[in-house]
Amino acid sequence: MRPARKALVLHNRDNVATALSDLEVGTLVIVKVGDQTMELIVNQAIPFGHKFAIENIEEGQPVYKYGEKIGKAAKPIKVGQHVHTHNLESIR
Repeated sequence: MRPARKALVLHNRDNVATALSDLEVGTLVIVKVGDQTMELIVNQAIPFGHKFAIENIEEGQPVYKYGEKIGKAAKPIKVGQHVHTHNLESIR
């Protein structure tokens, strides 16, 4: 039996994934990015529909979702951390 998908990456350029259910700290998540499969551990609680980093994102670096820049990191964001208004600045 195949395990349920816990997160989704929408574009090869994305550096965040979207949680498909509430994720608890320590949850192992497997995501497919293009032809690559990545495994990571969520180190913060991630609510359903929210984003988390799939790679380290340095302060000031763009955050990509849907293959588009959706903002920039207001502070460093580590793999598995929640990405939301507390660490993401709008670029509008």
